[in-house]
Amino acid sequence: MNRRLFLASSAAVSAPAFEPTQKKANSLIELRYYKLRNTLDGMPKRLNDFLAQKQLPALTKAGVKKVGFFGNLIGAASPYVLQVSEFQSLGQMETTWDALGNQPADYVRIESSLIRSFDGFPALEMPAAEAGRAPRVFELRTYESNTFNSLGKKIGMFNDGEIAIFRKTGLNPLFFGETIFGANMPNLTYMLWYDSLAAREANWKKFITHPEWDKLKATPGLSDGEVVSNISNSMLVPTAYSPIR
Repeated sequence: MNRRLFLASSAAVSAPAFEPTQKKANSLIELRYYKLRNTLDGMPKRLNDFLAQKQLPALTKAGVKKVGFFGNLIGAASPYVLQVSEFQSLGQMETTWDALGNQPADYVRIESSLIRSFDGFPALEMPAAEAGRAPRVFELRTYESNTFNSLGKKIGMFNDGEIAIFRKTGLNPLFFGETIFGANMPNLTYMLWYDSLAAREANWKKFITHPEWDKLKATPGLSDGEVVSNISNSMLVPTAYSPIR
């Protein structure tokens, strides 16, 4: 199907369900998985060479200012490369992919989801670039909910206090968003970064014992069982060429 027609028809069908929370300032973030196999002829290397030498420069030329590429550290379905790209609109996303044109088939398949950023975190926040530092560790987390109503409550928790507690306890956010196209909906997805796996463990302990979190999660109607039905996560490392690292 033509990408232009697909995006237009999908947006038209989905708009009523999401229109109440959509705001023009909120960005769209695509999570694009390039699924791979380890092969004798080096499929992962060929894909990474293409992404570094062709796709990243093309994305930059197309005006995509925030993009990152990640490999799997801990999690299922390795090997793969995850491309995280921020767009200001569906139109920009469509124009960008049209400009990039056909891609070489140096992967098994592509799986993609699109999320809309939270009101309380409207744009992807790039970690500070520091020359010579070791690559950070990134964590991608997805919270599924039973209904869009319960998902809305969980998003409200993040907007109204949980994100602030994350910042206080060293859980450094890259983005937060509600999935508008993708698998296992309704769900939200967010990404955090840490200086190391040890820092991750220490900072999550700070979060789960923080008095503000104790108070927030005790709010009637906001317990995990009421707003979250399943949680999945994966640990990622940036590729050598990733602008987000």
